[in-house]
Amino acid sequence: MIYQTPNVEELKARASNIVEGTPGAYTLAVFFEDFPQFKKAGTDAGFIPDAVINTFIAMANNTVSLERWGEAWRFACGLFVAHYATMYLRQNKGNDTGSATASQAADSGALIGIVSSASLGDASVSYDTSTATQATANWGQWNLTTYGQQYASLARLHVLGGSYII
Repeated sequence: MIYQTPNVEELKARASNIVEGTPGAYTLAVFFEDFPQFKKAGTDAGFIPDAVINTFIAMANNTVSLERWGEAWRFACGLFVAHYATMYLRQNKGNDTGSATASQAADSGALIGIVSSASLGDASVSYDTSTATQATANWGQWNLTTYGQQYASLARLHVLGGSYII
């Protein structure tokens, strides 16, 4: 048996844990099939303008690698899109006609979390997200929605395997 020395470039590619792939083919129809809560009941329309939701879908197709995710690819793309769609809807708050004031527009981007305390006199509310985000503490904006948390948790299984750089 002849032992053949592996190609150094091939070894580096395997060790880096970087998987290159071609863009996916996730679609709006598939998203609505898997996540019907983002579709207006009784219609084929969604709650998010087509240009915006299609941007989220394009981002998923260019970010979520079929080669890396395998059979979980479709679900991962759906979670990716649902995360951004949820953040968009939170900002929009059902406002299809625009804001009446600059303050309303600014308030649409306010960060919210889990209510940790509330008062009635002079109305005060405090939010805490630490318990819900502990497992994915370093995943930043992915902790802002339950879809993002699911995506981050699955990514830890599918994407972040051990790596060694030569």
